[in-house]
Amino acid sequence: MAQDAAGEFLNGKVSTSLEDAQTRLDGWVSEYNHERPHQSIGMGVPWDRFRLANPTRVEPAPVTEPDDPIVAGPTRRVDRQGSISFAATRYRAGAWLAGQDVTVVCDHGLVHLHHRGVLVATHARHHPIEKQAAGQRRRTRTTTKRPSASDASVTRKVDSSGSVSFARTSYRVGNTHRGRQVHVAVVGDTVEISIGTELIRSHPTRHDPTREHGAFANPGGRPHRSNAA
Repeated sequence: MAQDAAGEFLNGKVSTSLEDAQTRLDGWVSEYNHERPHQSIGMGVPWDRFRLANPTRVEPAPVTEPDDPIVAGPTRRVDRQGSISFAATRYRAGAWLAGQDVTVVCDHGLVHLHHRGVLVATHARHHPIEKQAAGQRRRTRTTTKRPSASDASVTRKVDSSGSVSFARTSYRVGNTHRGRQVHVAVVGDTVEISIGTELIRSHPTRHDPTREHGAFANPGGRPHRSNAA
């Protein structure tokens, strides 16, 4: 209530108990809202204005989850920039996976990218949900595997620049692996470099395919010179 109205109610009033004060206040409020005319509202009573309000209760719309269930979807080939295209949207996988296939998993508002069963990237969903079904149906176009001497790996020693030589072509491994022995294999159109069972780098093939025979000539995969072939 307004300050002057409160003063009017309290002025000269003495209550003998809390119950008495509450009874006096309830009666005064009823008179103030239902009987006393107010000049500020055209000599009407406040209750007349309250009745103008629409008493209809508007129920809020129920919150529903987006129609975007967890779906293990298709594979996509990682391009040279380290990205894939899914549902007309680009998602980053990593340049080190260039030339490799990753599996796209849509998990409500997230998009997970897996490589050989290992999660390599997670993104918030940016593609329109209505394009997801079409993206799930479109599979990666299969490419004819280029014949190679072998899919078995050979061993190479990482040189001081962080690279190895395979089929007379230098492939980057990383400075942190300088001096270590790594395994090099040709899988499809990709050169994969690993240590044990861990894949550490993959590159699109850049060497002359006719030189693979020499690179894989040693059956044990350990050439006489650390960076031979």
